[in-house]
Amino acid sequence: MGIHSMQRREALAAMGVVTLGIQAAFSASERPKHVLLRSSWQTVNIGDIAHTPGLLNILETHLPDVQVTLWPSLVDNGVKELLMTRFPRLLIAQDSVAIRQAFRDCDFLLHGSGASLVAQRDVERWSKETNKPYGIYGITLPEKKSSSTEATSAKEMADTVRILSGARFVFFRDSQSLSLAKGKGCTAPLMQFGPDAAFGCDLRDDARAEHFLAENDLEPGKFLCCIPRLRYTPYWLIKDRPFEPIKHQRNEEMKEHDHAQLRQAIVEIVSNTDLKILICPEDQTQMMVGKELLFDKLPDKIRQRVVWRSNYWLTGEAISTYVRSAGLFGNEMHSPIMCVGHGVPAIVCRWAEQTSKGLMWKDIGLGDWLFDLDNADDVSRVVPAIMEIAVNPVAARSRAAAAKLRVEQLQRQSMETLAHELS
Repeated sequence: MGIHSMQRREALAAMGVVTLGIQAAFSASERPKHVLLRSSWQTVNIGDIAHTPGLLNILETHLPDVQVTLWPSLVDNGVKELLMTRFPRLLIAQDSVAIRQAFRDCDFLLHGSGASLVAQRDVERWSKETNKPYGIYGITLPEKKSSSTEATSAKEMADTVRILSGARFVFFRDSQSLSLAKGKGCTAPLMQFGPDAAFGCDLRDDARAEHFLAENDLEPGKFLCCIPRLRYTPYWLIKDRPFEPIKHQRNEEMKEHDHAQLRQAIVEIVSNTDLKILICPEDQTQMMVGKELLFDKLPDKIRQRVVWRSNYWLTGEAISTYVRSAGLFGNEMHSPIMCVGHGVPAIVCRWAEQTSKGLMWKDIGLGDWLFDLDNADDVSRVVPAIMEIAVNPVAARSRAAAAKLRVEQLQRQSMETLAHELS
């Protein structure tokens, strides 16, 4: 696709002009096009779960005639059943026989959203064994860090850039990753900002959400959600991984600093509005983090209007809860993504240990809802920003809706790009 063609598409989208149906690209096709989706990295985090149904929903919305086979890393903990219920036409290739069949049947490999080019080796395998095209959808490109030498790090980055350069397109989920790729010499024909696929996740579990809210006297529109997070996820607590003392030490050093402003916001909201607070998790380690650093440290009077969720949940129940809330704030990324994907206001706090993914908030027009907790000026603005959402919900919803529209325009453009490649 030429530069002028891409500029024209973007201009039409910006003006709200509906392009001639994407489906026209397949009018002469003898059989449905077949995409192999490499995604589903883990199931201990509702955000990592959300990547896959988000992209499946975007594909279903814009390319409904395309057949999709999912090549997952993990779909345990009830996630496979969840996906098949929402997407009954989905095929899932989990064993070596099914993967080989998918390599024969599929026309295009699409690598889903992630913290990096997560399945780099699998993308390279696909290219070598099939000589068929591939594309990358909504990833962060982190600076390569190596435990050995700088030379190893440079080689790892060079290998990643080589694989990215072979893609028909690469959508980066934050503009810093896009700039880094260009600076490292990536030569893919099309490289653009493209939001994380989790924005498109539409899973719901209304029954569970409504039951939980009723049990805890939380009324729709009358509560805000708050999500804690440590600097490093202590996977050694929930996975068969060794204890990491350096990461644990960093968590211990920073946990009070990183949660003090969230706790203060809870106190301010309860003291000055009629809203309640739901402290809830994004991954399986965060229930106890929320209890230790938020709930247990609140004054008794404040705690009476705060609900601490003591158990993990899956993505559908979480989204069904978020859409009934007045908004969300905290130290996580994907719950805010799922909120804004449904027009719900969400504030993101981040720090140096994370990748650049949080910068996507600036890319979708929500830069003043993004805070760097390593910056003292940013820290001082967290509580006022959260209070602004609490006391001006209509304005906050309007801002979230505008960001949602921006994301949906970009999703449509990305599917036009995929349709062009498939045709």
